[in-house]
Amino acid sequence: MTPSLPPLRDQLLHPSGGLVYHLRALRHRHGLWAGFHRVVAGWLNNWQPGRRQLVLVGPNAGHALPAGFLARFDEVVALEPDPLARWWLGRRPDAGRLRFMALDCLAGPEGLARLAAAFPDSAILFSNVLGQIPAPAGNWSELLRRHLEMQPWASYHDVVSTEREPQCMEAMALDGRDDLDATLARFWHGGSLTVSDHETFQLGGQGPFSYVPWQIVPGRWQLVEWTCRA
Repeated sequence: MTPSLPPLRDQLLHPSGGLVYHLRALRHRHGLWAGFHRVVAGWLNNWQPGRRQLVLVGPNAGHALPAGFLARFDEVVALEPDPLARWWLGRRPDAGRLRFMALDCLAGPEGLARLAAAFPDSAILFSNVLGQIPAPAGNWSELLRRHLEMQPWASYHDVVSTEREPQCMEAMALDGRDDLDATLARFWHGGSLTVSDHETFQLGGQGPFSYVPWQIVPGRWQLVEWTCRA
């Protein structure tokens, strides 16, 4: 028998979201965030995992999920600790097949293994969460390779954060041969660059990878990576 996952605890203040994030979304989703959301919509539209069930890990209120995305699946399970985010996500027009479960798959080194065992027929989408929560052991790439090798999954996540404005704001697909410095140089040209490393670069270890800068607030940018294993 597979051990059960520990329960998620309700959290209104959380590294991957919370009240501050909701206020930012209300203020910026039609302005600073609009271009980033269009890129995420393209990534998700091109992701065809071949499963009719989806598990959303850390979706927050789904601010970045394009309209109609949830309706692509026969069943959607969301694992989200923020009660306000759950309320907001459940009010989406495409949320008719959505249900919530209080399972915490990110808290321990065996969490992803238990997630795979609990939902063996589902695709899994990590919705900008892995770059916010540190890996409980090793790193997220190692844990994903160890526990989700046989399961389709996708993730978009912060790679670095910085206060310096990038010169290139266009989305870019890369084959994974660049190291982190070379990847950053494609967006920030010359000069010094001080970053906070989210330890998610080339998540899962197999390309291709896609990138786009995201101006989350005035004076603060993230480089977001997309990768999938369909």
